[in-house]
Amino acid sequence: MDFMKVFLPNAVANAIEGIPSADRAKVEEIRIRINRPIEVTVRGAPLFLPYITKQEDADLLLQKISQHSIYAMDEELMRGYITIAGGHRVGLAGKVILEGGKVRAIRDVSSFNVRIAREKIGIAVPLIPFLHTKGSWAHTLIIGPPQTGKTTLLRDIARLISSGHDYGGLAARKVGIVDERSEIAGCVNGVPQLTFGNRVDVLDCCPKAEGIMMLIRSMSPDVIIADEIGRREDAEAIEEAVHSGIKIITTVHGGSLEEIRNRPTLNGIIGTRIFERYLILGRSKGPGTISQILDGAGTPLAGKVKVM
Repeated sequence: MDFMKVFLPNAVANAIEGIPSADRAKVEEIRIRINRPIEVTVRGAPLFLPYITKQEDADLLLQKISQHSIYAMDEELMRGYITIAGGHRVGLAGKVILEGGKVRAIRDVSSFNVRIAREKIGIAVPLIPFLHTKGSWAHTLIIGPPQTGKTTLLRDIARLISSGHDYGGLAARKVGIVDERSEIAGCVNGVPQLTFGNRVDVLDCCPKAEGIMMLIRSMSPDVIIADEIGRREDAEAIEEAVHSGIKIITTVHGGSLEEIRNRPTLNGIIGTRIFERYLILGRSKGPGTISQILDGAGTPLAGKVKVM
């Protein structure tokens, strides 16, 4: 985690360096709260370090992640997070400033959640026989609770599609990514920080429904990638993309297909059987455990597959 030396205050970085190296390599989140011990999530479990975060640590961290220009980051503060070099996302909590009843910014930041972006290049390769059939990629919905590796898997699928792969002589296809929270591509100043092929275009910090429509109109993608759908507008935009001949691969929070089917905002699109594949993720063997692969009718195609 080289970014620690650049962005974290020395006292905080030193405390994390005290974690055994095997655990340090598996850190998923670092939570830093003023007057409280540092909390580190390792393999899904919380680990509290003895160091108590001071006000000056929080002030220095905020200055570092904002490149010493916090008032130039109003848009990021309005969203509640800042994406830093390497694609790591820092969530923020503190005093919320409202304007016209809407969030304008966060001031007096007292809590930080550093989500570690890790590339797992090649993890999607075992899924190619399920996701690429009859000469094209399948409309796919990846379902899983938080921290089950949905975004990490989605990122590698985007890389595979945009770069092609030796398996079956797959050709590289144009991929449009709608990255509403800067998590898939980890853009900084609009430039992806993570690994993709040559045929990828990213709309960073763009709402999914609007971004999908923008890509349809302007970038003629073969495949559109988006993360965490949930609004009715998202479903409508996906339907429009599918009717335009574009493949859709996206994710949603949930524990099962049945749970997703029962959501009022998503039951319509599930009922139309737009999706040809469902990947159900869990953590029974750690993040990236695919508990089921289903076809468009919900029939199992495979049992547990570990991709991470």
